[in-house]
Parts: sequence; structure tokens; C-alpha cells
Amino acid sequence: MHSPAQGKIQVLPDDVSCRIAAGEVVERPASVVKELLENSLDAGSTLITIEVEEGGRRLIRIIDNGEGMSRSDAQLSCQRFATSKLRHENDLHHLNTLGFRGEALPSIASISRFRLKTIPPDSPVGTETSSIGGTTWDIQDFAGTRGTEIEVRDVFFNTPGRLKFLKSVPTEFSKICYVVQQAALVNPTVHFRLFHQGNKVFEYPTATTTQDRLLQVYGTAFLERYVPLAHQSQGVQLAGFTVSPHFARNTRSPQEIFVNRRAVKNSTIAHAIQEGYGSFLPKGRQPQYILFLTLDPDSLDVNVHPTKREVRFSRPEIIHSGIRQAIKNVFFEAPTQKTFLRETPEITLTEPVTSRGLKPSFWSPASSNTRSAGHSPTSTPTGRALSLLVQEPTTPYASPEQPCSIYPLGQIHHTYLLGQIDDDLYIIDQHTAHERVLFERLLRNWANRELSQQGLLIPEPLELPPHQQSQLEEWLPTFEKVGLQIERFGQTAYVVRSVPSILGSVSVGPLVMELLEELTEWRSQDSLEKALRPIFATMACQCAVQAGRAMSHPEIHTLLQDWAQERFPMTCPHGRRIALRHSVQELQTLFARPT
Repeated sequence: MHSPAQGKIQVLPDDVSCRIAAGEVVERPASVVKELLENSLDAGSTLITIEVEEGGRRLIRIIDNGEGMSRSDAQLSCQRFATSKLRHENDLHHLNTLGFRGEALPSIASISRFRLKTIPPDSPVGTETSSIGGTTWDIQDFAGTRGTEIEVRDVFFNTPGRLKFLKSVPTEFSKICYVVQQAALVNPTVHFRLFHQGNKVFEYPTATTTQDRLLQVYGTAFLERYVPLAHQSQGVQLAGFTVSPHFARNTRSPQEIFVNRRAVKNSTIAHAIQEGYGSFLPKGRQPQYILFLTLDPDSLDVNVHPTKREVRFSRPEIIHSGIRQAIKNVFFEAPTQKTFLRETPEITLTEPVTSRGLKPSFWSPASSNTRSAGHSPTSTPTGRALSLLVQEPTTPYASPEQPCSIYPLGQIHHTYLLGQIDDDLYIIDQHTAHERVLFERLLRNWANRELSQQGLLIPEPLELPPHQQSQLEEWLPTFEKVGLQIERFGQTAYVVRSVPSILGSVSVGPLVMELLEELTEWRSQDSLEKALRPIFATMACQCAVQAGRAMSHPEIHTLLQDWAQERFPMTCPHGRRIALRHSVQELQTLFARPT
């Protein structure tokens, strides 16, 4: 109980307030890396080395060749609200630096064993200051070269409540990889090096253009999938790359937005991108993009989130319309101009674009007599639009034993199947029905230890950015259990050697990318079966026949049989409806016929 004289409200001690501030700024080791990288970049560094141990839990060391600090500045930098980026309140409205809040170093020091070594230009002697938990500071001289080195050990050692919420070492390290990757994308003239456990993970030498840096991070396949875009109006300048609809996937990675060199998340920009694609983006697919937005700092508020993750625009409608128009221009330029649609080879539904040399299980080579008359997509008014959006193998569906009386009646809009099963009429979504069939068989075969592997005749190489490589390493044993055999090939590459045979021909790269994105959000490890369910659901969704794919009557018949064998499930693994059912009694009532 507080005495009346003491009162209920008290000023918090400095160590407690610092740890509260650290809770806002430092979520995980990757947050430490982000804050320290921003300081190094603001210091004009052209070479930054990041060394990490145990995913950042044991050690984070960042060494730069920036301008360094004097002894007095080094001491002040570790005090709360001390910054070289601001002088007056008005400076908040035209910020040109990444860091400015003056909380990073003292907050980081308060939850770690912290050491800072810095030397300013033309000085033979530098300053070393260190602290344990940010309480007391030791200061001494040292000799070295220009720049700053910051060492952070044992993150959250004095806040066990925060420590227990950290994920596995591969997961935490993947977050660090992503932070460094973002910094590298927007700073191509800076040389970045990242080490983990003493081994070099990646190195991005100085690049002359942003496109060269994008190739360093994402590889040569990047140029095949992405289209450059540029737009400038009303003081807003936009540049970057966005994915061709041919290569749009179910995954959201990458979706990178940089505003004045700052990586942010913003709903206005995300919505504008989605609207810009419009009908060119197939249903269920996500746009991938890397966009760089430059505008007057006066029209931007970056001080709305402790970690500067979000921004607010003074005139969001201008941002929205500009980005939407820039993306529309890529797909709707005047015919007299050089356009993306004319540059890109047209992919029709008759091309088996996902064949990877597998011996098919559900699919076998297409023949000219497997397609019903009138089902050729190019013979319909919507054929061109479908050819832009759908990449499906058109090999026929194989046939199991017939479980009941099935009469296929046809296909509607190359998406919905019409058929009679026993006495009932069904309208069935072909994708969700096939997805549920594959999911049930994958789950059942795994439970019965019958999930066999189908070896690839030619192992498929897999290119992943560094942060996803770390995620993949964590899930390799689980993937192996479900028949997806992936091996490291060299220092940074992987090859896929086999897939579950039940999937038949499958494009492995997009499948693995989507699996990793799904599993990033799936952290429950209560049981292996719980972990496998989202894997099987993603596999089934990736490999199921897509909407817009013409199917012959034999294929429709087989798919209806398969669905009936699974006892007519009415939703796919992700919860979408599969079918509408009308009994003969309902039809007789509808048409006023006697029952």
C-alpha cells in the first residue's frame, strides 16, 4: 500500500524506463541489426560487415567504415534521446536520415552486454565504451582505423520473459538475413557482408545500379519474371519492378516497398498495386513487387511507429493514383508503344509448361483426341485473356475404380464442372475439388506410410534469397518425411531430387516458395501431423487443376469419381466451397413437376 504522502504516481528508474523503451524498439535480434545498420548507413559507410552467432542470440557485431565519433559523441550516443539527426522540432517534418529517435543504442545496451568502438576521421586514437545491461559504462582509448564497431552479446539476458519468445536459431537468423537484404536493395553503392557462425552467408559488392543489386539478391531468374516500371507526377517519383502476371504466385514474397530509402509497410500502396493489376492478376494469385518511392520529406510522417516500420502520407490519394496508374501503364500502354504484352511470348493452355521430366501419376502426355470439341481456349472470345493468366498442363486425368454412378455433363467457363452423381445434379469448382482430393490422399498415404517419392529425371535447381535459405534449412527434415527431397548444392544453391509421386508433374520452385511462406506463419510444433497439414494443403493447392483450364469429358468423369471416393467433401483444405448440390426432388419442385 502507498502512504498518502508517497502518492501513487512515481517516476520510473532509468534502468526500468530503458527496458520499456527496448521493448518497443527491440523485438528480436533482427531489430538490433536493423537499428545498427541504419546508424552505419547514416554515417556514410561504404562497407558494412555483419557477424552473427546463434541467430543473433549470442552475438551481433556490425563493423562499418563510416565517419566514426569523437569521445564526447560516443558517450552521448548511449544516452536516451541523444541524437545527431535532429536539432529542432521542425526537423521531424523533413527527415533525410534513417535513424533519428535517439533510443536505439541505450535501448539495445539495456538488454545486452554492449560494446562500442569508434574512431573519427584523421584521429589516431578512438573511444571504446562498454556496459552490461546499460547500467554502468566503462570508457577507454584504443587504436584502429576509421569507422565504428558495435558488439551486442547475449540479447535479452536480463529479460528472460522476452528471451523465451524468441524462435529457433534458423528462424531468427532468417529475419536477420531479410533485414540485411532490405538494406542492400535500397543502398546499391554500399558493400554488405553477412557471416553466421563464422561462415560467410552472402556478400553483395558495390553495384552501379539498383538492377544490378536486385540481380545479386534474387538471381538471374529475376529478369525473366519481373517488369520494370517508372512514374513521376505531382512531386512523387516511382521506380521499381513488378511481377509479370505469367509468374504471379500464391505467395507474397517479395513485396518490398521503400519510401525515401526506408523499408515500410503501407496499406495505401498495397491497395494501389492490387488495383493496378486489376483483372490481369489471376484469382488467388498475389502480386510480387519491389518499389522505390521518392517524395518530399515534408509530405511524409515517419514518426508514427517506434520501429519506423510504418509511414503516413499527407496526401495519400496522390500516392494511390500514381502507383495504380504506373502499374496499369505496364499492361495497358497504347498499341503503338513497346508494351509488356507484346514483348512476352504468349503462353496458351495447350502448352505443358509445368512438365519437369516426371513420370506422371495423375497426368500423362496429352493427345489430340482427349479434348472435347469446342473446348480449345483459343476458340473462345476469352481465350487470349485465359492464355495470359493460366499455366496448366493439359494432360488427361488418370482413372481409378468407379465408386458410384457418374455422368459428366460438361464444363462451364473452363472453371466449373457440371455432372450427375446418382440422382443428384452437382456444380463443382474443378480446382477446389481436385485440391481436396489431393490433400486427402497425401494425408492418408502419409498416415499409412505409403507416401512414396517420385525421383526427378533431371534434378531441379532452386534459387532462394538468403533469408528463405535459412528457413528451408529448418524444414528440410520435415520435407523429407513428405517425399520432397531437397539437397544443398554448393554454398548457396539447392536442388530438388524428388517429389511425392501422387503429385505427378509439378513446378517445384513455386511450390517450395509457397511452402516456406506458409510455414513462416505456422510455428506450432505440437505434433508432426499438425505441422504436415499446412504442407499438404499447399502442395495440393499448387498441383490441383486450375480455374480456366479446359477439361475433356473423360477427365471430368475421373475427377468426379475421385471426389465421390473421398465422400463428397464440400470445402477445400483452405475452407473454400467445392460444390452446389441439387436433388431431383428440388428440381421437380423448381419446375412444378409432380414428385
